Amino acid sequence: MNVDVLHRLGEAIAERGPGAYVLTVSSDGRPHAVYLNVAWTNGRIVAEVGKTTAANAKARPEISLLFPVRGADDYSFFVDGRAAVESGGAVHRLVLTPTRAVFHRHAPAPDPNASCAADCVPVLQATAPLPLSPRPTRS
Repeated sequence: MNVDVLHRLGEAIAERGPGAYVLTVSSDGRPHAVYLNVAWTNGRIVAEVGKTTAANAKARPEISLLFPVRGADDYSFFVDGRAAVESGGAVHRLVLTPTRAVFHRHAPAPDPNASCAADCVPVLQATAPLPLSPRPTRS
């Protein structure tokens, strides 16, 4: 991954603060969401997780993080990636390698031809990343 992309992603995560929902899928296909403190370390997102989240991530490593909105005009921030779990005793450390990240909010898409029908601002995608953080528009 490009160093500039990693830097922008790290800045976006730092701006949001440490709290995020970690979203995994259980063995019976149900979603499992927990709110945890996460940290950006060496181009990865890390968090200490519980036994259920660790088991889900080991079995189905494609997971997502959700940094929720902070106010009415704010964007949610989603980070998708592939997780690895390092376990030692009762401690489980989730290490997420980001594969996609996007700011998203419920509002009309600025570009009617965009793939997202809402106001979405990609930070990390297969093609060139866009700016670090969206600027809310005032109506």
